[in-house]
Amino acid sequence: MNRGKSIKVFPGGNTACGFHSFYNHIIDKDAAHIFILKGGPGVGKSTFMRKIAEALLERGYDLEFHCCSSDNGSLDGICAPALRVAMLDGTAPHVVDPKNPGAVDAIINLGDHWDERGIRGNKKEILSLNQEIGRLFKHAYSYLSAAKLFLDVVESYYTESGAFKLGAFNRLVIDLTHEIFAGKPMLNDCPRVRSLFATAISPDGPVSHLETVVSRLKKRYIIEGDDGTGKTILVRRLMEAALARGYRVTAFHCALNPDHIDHLVIHDLDLAVINSIEPHVYRPRDGDRTIDTMTCVDPVITEAFLAEKGASRGMYRQCMEQAIAFIGRAKRVHDEIEGYYIPFMDFEAINARREKTLSKILELAE
Repeated sequence: MNRGKSIKVFPGGNTACGFHSFYNHIIDKDAAHIFILKGGPGVGKSTFMRKIAEALLERGYDLEFHCCSSDNGSLDGICAPALRVAMLDGTAPHVVDPKNPGAVDAIINLGDHWDERGIRGNKKEILSLNQEIGRLFKHAYSYLSAAKLFLDVVESYYTESGAFKLGAFNRLVIDLTHEIFAGKPMLNDCPRVRSLFATAISPDGPVSHLETVVSRLKKRYIIEGDDGTGKTILVRRLMEAALARGYRVTAFHCALNPDHIDHLVIHDLDLAVINSIEPHVYRPRDGDRTIDTMTCVDPVITEAFLAEKGASRGMYRQCMEQAIAFIGRAKRVHDEIEGYYIPFMDFEAINARREKTLSKILELAE
């Protein structure tokens, strides 16, 4: 049996708006079974999910790894689309409770396997460290909000200077829409949008798993150009065109500003539209089609505007660096908290429970 294929995505992210969750998009509403893991930090939720995912991959099932934006080595969830089964970390900041308990959703409380008396002996330290994590994320989100403000300023210069040619941009959108959809059938199914992140602002800096998503697709359109030249508008208009034709799409939102869509996968056409943008520049490969939105920009722009734009971009980068530093500190404090839980966990009991859960999933497969 061939090993299943896997992709990595983020169901939530640290954004200019705070923590933004797309947890309700991890699996479709017609899920057969959703397992919701509960328990504190360090109790083994991520390991529980990862080992089940690896077991399913070995049995030939494709898997989605839903990665944690605040811990580069951790998982927020897994999904086996063919089995219509998902497993989620249901603890803060993405609290998940059963919507259809018993019928679809089941809670697995790993707190059943800890020594509560031992953990309570460190109550004071745990409460203090949790408070510190909240403080650090508060400052991180303040800097991300400031980074977005400066990036908005960067994006405004092409419009304010009159360099952005709206007519040329609209023609570009029309031509590309025709190139992608001409001759393709209209589908009668209800169009569906799934929203996720392919990138994240993490403790280790900006991280992208986009390649795992788009590498096997037949066609990739790479959108190049500076900030403020309409790239995310172009991606959104192509998404609207796909939905108007009844296609299923996944919209990958901007890690800083979740209102923007950076990348698009049109599943029924087996293609992706990719916004190649700092800090996740996507290098075209043989067969990729590159579209440059700078063709919609008048090259004449004043030196004063260029200097202002450069200064704003510099402030954006500084704010991003500060935000990442705070997220990294929060991760280190979180690791300290885990140290107060790990010694009091019965991991043998958790392993047995994991094997029992895997057996249940495989029964669903049969």
